[in-house]
Amino acid sequence: MQLVADNLTCSRGGREVFTGLNFSLSGGEALVVTGRNGAGKSSLLRMIAGLIAVSAGTLALSGGEAEATPGEQSHYLGHLDAVKPSLSVGENLKFWAAYFGGETSVDAALKSVGLGELAGLPAAYLSAGQRRRLSIARLVAVHRPVWLLDEPTSALDQPSQSRLAELMRGHLATGGMIVAAAHGPIGLERARELKLGQA
Repeated sequence: MQLVADNLTCSRGGREVFTGLNFSLSGGEALVVTGRNGAGKSSLLRMIAGLIAVSAGTLALSGGEAEATPGEQSHYLGHLDAVKPSLSVGENLKFWAAYFGGETSVDAALKSVGLGELAGLPAAYLSAGQRRRLSIARLVAVHRPVWLLDEPTSALDQPSQSRLAELMRGHLATGGMIVAAAHGPIGLERARELKLGQA
């Protein structure tokens, strides 16, 4: 499986965010996207996820489901955690698993992020870090080959960052791919870097 961007251009609100962007990523590889604020890190992830249109160039995922777009084969973890406060922790994850069309063990996914004992707790009572971990559990609950992670360690304490790094390494070990936007280390020592906003 390979994710390929060829001469990719992103325009937002009449402004060209980046242009002529090229990269390729194969199964088992991670790409960390860095750059100043406004360089287009989040826009690139949202473009791969299919949330904003490609202005020019091509973006393709080969070796996956032939009829599915790259976005349909990706998990997107953005800045907002998309947690419904009126539902329990377990109900939130069951909702997302059903939405993504997967068959999974919600309990196992919650345990993988250290929330196994909080399945029955209303999500309204979660801390910012716990909400982030619940969002990360979606990555584990339903398999998708590409993980798009925007500042994934945001609000996470050190033990939770280590747990996330372990989950990411496990995803890569099974042939998955990760594209992460980050200002600092995320625990993937062998990740390649794509720096945006360079003259």
